[in-house]
Amino acid sequence: MSPGTDAAFTLGDLMSDTILDRRQFYINGSWVDPDTANDFDVIDPSNEEACAVISLGGEADTNAAVAAAKAAFPAWAATPVEERVALLEKLYDIYKARAGEMAEAITTEMGAPQDMSAAQQVGAGIGHLKSIIRALKEFAFERPLGEHAPDNAILYEPVGVCALITPWNWPMNQVTLKVIPAIGVGCTMVLKPSEIAPLSGSLFADMVHEAGFPAGVFNMVHGDGLGVGTQLSGHPDVDMVSFTGSTRAGVAITKNAADTVKRVALELGGKGANIVFADAGDTAIDWSVWRCFNNTGQSCNAPTRMLVERSIYDETVEKARIAAEGTAVGPPTVEGRHIGPVVSEAQWNKIQGLIAKGEEEGARLIAGGQGRPDGFDKGYYVKPTVFVDVDPDMTISREEIFGPVLAITPFDTEEEAIALANDTPYGLTNYVQTTDKDKARRVARQLRSGMVEMNGTPRGAGAPFGGYGQSGNGREGGEWGIEEFLEVKSVSDYY
Repeated sequence: MSPGTDAAFTLGDLMSDTILDRRQFYINGSWVDPDTANDFDVIDPSNEEACAVISLGGEADTNAAVAAAKAAFPAWAATPVEERVALLEKLYDIYKARAGEMAEAITTEMGAPQDMSAAQQVGAGIGHLKSIIRALKEFAFERPLGEHAPDNAILYEPVGVCALITPWNWPMNQVTLKVIPAIGVGCTMVLKPSEIAPLSGSLFADMVHEAGFPAGVFNMVHGDGLGVGTQLSGHPDVDMVSFTGSTRAGVAITKNAADTVKRVALELGGKGANIVFADAGDTAIDWSVWRCFNNTGQSCNAPTRMLVERSIYDETVEKARIAAEGTAVGPPTVEGRHIGPVVSEAQWNKIQGLIAKGEEEGARLIAGGQGRPDGFDKGYYVKPTVFVDVDPDMTISREEIFGPVLAITPFDTEEEAIALANDTPYGLTNYVQTTDKDKARRVARQLRSGMVEMNGTPRGAGAPFGGYGQSGNGREGGEWGIEEFLEVKSVSDYY
């Protein structure tokens, strides 16, 4: 049965031995079969067994989805923003009502523990829906240029047909950050969720269908990067690509999009520095370790490099060791505060190789290490791992590991801490731990990153998300995320 006619995801289905059939794509308002079958197993990372099957799309499927989006664009762009927002509010209600299904889907496809999946993974989507709807209601799509040119107008208009390519690590965080502003400003789109974790994307498409958006406004095709991803990023009828994923893939997408001179927005990798000054609060280390390990370390904005003022270095090392050894690892279907498996065998092998590299290059291992945690002989589980005395030139200090691996390095001065933090091609999120507000502000201004989080305080709803350098370009969230999908038109003699 198709996701459009089935209950999509129920606890019984996900916990049974039945392999879910999610081969269909959502194109032009209907669930349709692939032009050519190309089955791909979705692997449950907790047991390494197939939990679902999708079909990887081909060029005919991509073309059909883009054609549907192109045909729907003129009418959707001309729809009053109030009507578009009303449909988004309906989608918001549906998403909240089906949050349990979504949490089960994400837990199954990528291994997020069920409590974390419900609160953080699904909760991110709820938060973005709410904040972007609010920002859309406040956004001025028509503005006067200024008092010096009272007849001139600035008009904000939808960019057109958008290809939205989302990752497996925070599925609904990224889907909602792209789909909601794009659809809200009047764009039409083709969503390609990660083929590794596609179940949440199918369920989201089912929610869009239930909300009653016009046919062709939202389309979804499963596929891999080399197939559908490449076809979308180079398609002449796609006006914009918004991609979240690895820096390597972002470079390839940018090159492929260049021939058609389309807009490309990228949210890529990170290697966040977490500067811990001697006057940091008592809970700074425990928070820092858990923040690094959250989502099993599979977050581009994780604070994976802890830079510690030398006067508290030894005690910090001991606190980090205790915190890591106290981090529970468990099956994602079990309640509680723990980390689950990483998403795939390829990811597990990459992490193991980088842990081995850390040992080989002389970093001191004080917690975790290679292999599965005790009690696990199956599933892609990783030991919470901490390296100390890490030289800034070591591989584990420079490469994004995307697993529960923390690297700790000492520093002596504020200037040295800033230099170490900025010594990376990435620039997504940096962190500062100090009770001295003046120092915190001074350091934040000098950090070369799109975001800085201070003393464990999260950024507010609607704050822009994005980075400098090889962490990408553009911003998602709030009014900045809305502007990402808009063209700016300047008109004289308008008023």
